[in-house]
Formats: sequence, structure tokens, C-alpha cells
Amino acid sequence: MPTSRTDKLDRIVADGAFDAIVVGGGINGIGAFRELALQRLRVLLVERADFCSGCSAAPSRMIHGGLRYLENGEFSLVRESLVERDALLQTAPHMVHPLPTTIPIVGVFSGLLNSTVAFFGGTGKPSSRGAVPIRIGLAVYDWLTRKRRAMPRHIFHGRAATLRKWPRLNARIRFSATYYDAWISHPERLGMELIADAEGIAPSSAAMNYATLERSADGGLELADGTTGLRASVTARVIVNATGAWLDETRDALEGQGERLVAGTKGSHLVIDSPALREALGGHMFYFENIDGRVCIAFPYLGNVLAGATDIRVEKPGRVRCEDDERDYILEALQRLFPDIPISADDIVFSFSGIRPLPRSQQAFTGRISRDHFTQRIGGSPPQICMVGGKWTTFRAFAAQAADDVLHELGIARQRSSEAVPIGGGKDFPAVSHDLVRLFMHRFGIDESRAAHLVDRYGTNGEAVEAHCAGYPDDAPLVPGCAYTSAEIDYLCRKEQVIHLGDLVLRRTDLAITGRLSLTLLDRLAAIAAAVMGWSDEESLAEREKVVADLRDYHGVHLADANNQTDRREECV
Repeated sequence: MPTSRTDKLDRIVADGAFDAIVVGGGINGIGAFRELALQRLRVLLVERADFCSGCSAAPSRMIHGGLRYLENGEFSLVRESLVERDALLQTAPHMVHPLPTTIPIVGVFSGLLNSTVAFFGGTGKPSSRGAVPIRIGLAVYDWLTRKRRAMPRHIFHGRAATLRKWPRLNARIRFSATYYDAWISHPERLGMELIADAEGIAPSSAAMNYATLERSADGGLELADGTTGLRASVTARVIVNATGAWLDETRDALEGQGERLVAGTKGSHLVIDSPALREALGGHMFYFENIDGRVCIAFPYLGNVLAGATDIRVEKPGRVRCEDDERDYILEALQRLFPDIPISADDIVFSFSGIRPLPRSQQAFTGRISRDHFTQRIGGSPPQICMVGGKWTTFRAFAAQAADDVLHELGIARQRSSEAVPIGGGKDFPAVSHDLVRLFMHRFGIDESRAAHLVDRYGTNGEAVEAHCAGYPDDAPLVPGCAYTSAEIDYLCRKEQVIHLGDLVLRRTDLAITGRLSLTLLDRLAAIAAAVMGWSDEESLAEREKVVADLRDYHGVHLADANNQTDRREECV
């Protein structure tokens, strides 16, 4: 049973002594929190906003080995990524799924020399990659997974076979290559499941969103709760700094100035409602080059198409959005890939952008900056273990590395590996997901669509969700045709550390990212949240207005009342 925020704060006030404090509630910080909880340590996780609300809410939603990292000679990163990809397919099968990935190819030998130069440390933009360097890269990709193969080997197709399978591709295509990676359906939800698992394993530990760790007047540490204004004295033998793009600022605030470790790049993505484009992809992700040599992606995502991404250097961290030129960059790339499918800005139902916390680099071309990760110890009272770099796919391995540094600092031996530990609703997940759908249908007397909704979003935890719903006095879809029900939203508000309406709209559900939100639906969500949270009418209105503004300013979404919508988004299923 999740502990209430009040109970957590009471515990912290009564006993503020922790073995470790993790600052930063993105996926790396959450991973470190869980990793340390597995070692039975008392850990405090502090996140200034909502969990997984920064860069961790803006990934490509790929769980991948990083084929293009081979071009930079990063074999160890690719090997680690492939191991972690295959592990997540086993530990989180309700959210991480295999994804056939196809590379359209125009040339034969082009890019071979450029790739060789890059492999040996050269810099600059890559040239167009032809069939030969791609075939070499995929052969290495297959070789790295030879001992524990979880995916089929790659396959090459000639022009005729490629255009038979994908007839709307650009006719300039001469070859294509298909290999397998994976995708994640609800990354923010996976972060919440990791937190719940950690707090269940180590009940004396606590994860706090909307809170900060600050220095007190006497030089000690204080937890400042952003919801109540409470300040509680806390101590730790070590701090894990997992604040991503804000790592240097966090380190300086706690210990003073130091050499910069992180330099971010901005990545933006679009969610596009185009049935023709989705059909043309044929269930595959397309991994293709834009005219400047950068790699773009497009794949079916929750009924739409997810496309990206940009890679723009950012000198100072802050909240970012997809700008018009980035939008056009992605749309133009898609138009070149499928020239006879009309795609416009009007088809975009959601956009998102985040800052990748990459290691500081002098590379002129951002695509050459390493996506690897490392930790660095900063002396102080207490010392900091700084988590530099990282990506969604490798969060567990990076967290284990940081946890080992903490254990070394504390002089404690590791008790347990996390590599094969199921995550949340991935526990006891059947080999065939429809088996769980049938089980829920039988156990709760619900129809197939409702059962599939529970399985897709919660895995085996869907049983607890529906059990809560069964005892709710008036459970019904939020609006006609919506997969989410009133009782389900009540459950999320009570059990998943929802503080603001935006937490519910953007991270606990997929209503916003799929383009299924309307003002009518938002009002229903706000009414349920207000009843749980005890908001006044004024507070509820302020929460609603904040969501409307955030969606408009940072996600390109202009909400309309469901009664006035005439487009394809009249229902939310």
C-alpha cells in the first residue's frame, strides 16, 4: 500500500537520517533510488517538480542498442545498451516491446570513409551512409548479441522487394535493411512503478516530488516541501546528484563552484495523426537520414506516428519546446521519405522537447557527442556521486554503477543485483499478453477492450486498479467512448503521488500525448482530482488553467470543447 505524502513527511521530520539522498527524480535518479533500496538502505529521493517530468518525459520512446554509436567507435556503450534492451523486454514486458526497424538506403559505398574516420576519433558531420557501411554496422550489431540473442538477425532487401513491402517510400530507394530494437509505451509510468517497487522493498525510504534539497543557514541539509512549505532537517552519508542537465547547478548549490561536467543538446519530437503515414510504415520504425546527415525516426505509437528528432546544442538548461523550425525540419524529412503522403502541421496532435544531459564535449557536430555515461565523485560534506550522461535504455546499468559507488563510499557490500528483477506490472506477466486480458475479463466481468486497456497500461498491476474500480460507487468512462474511467482516475490520484492536474494529464495517463484531450475531458479530470486532493473551486480552476497554458505553450496543443470538435478526436479510446 503506497504511503501518503503526509505520512512520509511525518517520518522524515521524526527521523531525517538517511544512508543516501538522491537528488533528481528523472529515470536515472529513480533507477538509483530503486537500486539502493534493493540493498536495504534508507534512501530519500528528492525531485523539484514531478517525477519523470524533465528530459525523462521527452525521450524518443525507443529502447535501443544505438546502432549509430558504432560509427563513433562506442562498442562498450552499444554492448551495454543491447544487454539492457533485452533485459527490459523481460522485466517490463507490459511496456517494452520488440520493434522491427528499417533503414532505407540510397547509396552503396557512400559514407564508408567518413564512418572509418569517425571510428578512429574523427569529427565533423557524417556523410550519407550507403549499403556497405550499414551492412557492416548491422553485422557488428548481430555479433554483439550472439551469446544471448533475443531478436532476429538483420535482413537486407533490394529495391524491388523494398518497394513491394513499402510502396509509398521514395522511389530513389535502392536497398533497405531491417533489424530489431524495442520501444516503450509509457516511460513516465514505468518511472512511477520503479518508485513504488523501491518504497515497497524499503518502507523506510521515501520518494518526494515537488520538493528540494537545500543548505540550511548552519550549513546542514534541509528538505523543503513545495506543497506544504514544511522544512525538515535531513542528513546523509552520501548524495547522488542525478539532476541531468542541471547537474552542475545542483552540485554548485550544495558544494560550491566546479568544472562543468554536462553540456546538453535539445531533442524535439512530434506525435502525428496520419492514418496514411501510419499504414505506410507497415508496423516498422523507419530509421533514416535527413539531408544534413542526422538520423531521424518515425514509428507507430499509440494509434499515431511518433517522429523526430532534432539535436541542437544548448548552453544553459531550462524548459524547452519544439520550435517552428524544428517542426518543419522533422516534417520535411518525413515528406522526403514518403513524398506522396501529405503531412502538415495540422496533423500534429502533440509535440515535446527535452534537453539531453550529455557529457561536456568539444565536438562541433552534436551527433558525435558521446551518449555514454559515467560517475564522478565530488568531495564535500557529504560527498556527491554525480551521474553524468545516460539514456533511457541504460538507466538500470547506470543506476547500478552509481549504487556501487555509494556502497563503496559506505563500506557496504552489494546484496542483490537488479538485472532480472521485474518492474511493477511486469511481475508475473504471461508470455502471451492476451492470456492476462482473458484473466481480467473472467475475474472482473469486464469486456475485452477494458481488459486490454488495463494490461497495456498497468500490466499485472491492472488487477489492483480494477479491484479499486469495482468498489467505486459510480464508475463510468470519463466521457463516452473513453478508455479511462472515473474510478481509475481516482485510483491514480490516490496511489501514484499526483500533486497537480498536469501530473495526471501528462504523465499518469496518455490522454495528452495521444491527442485525445478536450476541455470537457479536462474538466472531468479536474473534478475527480479536486475531490481527492481537497482543492477549492479557485484552486481547481487554477490547476485547469495551468494545464491549458502548458499544453499550448510547450506541446502545441490548443484544447477545444469535445462538443465543438469536428476532427478525428471526438472519442478518447
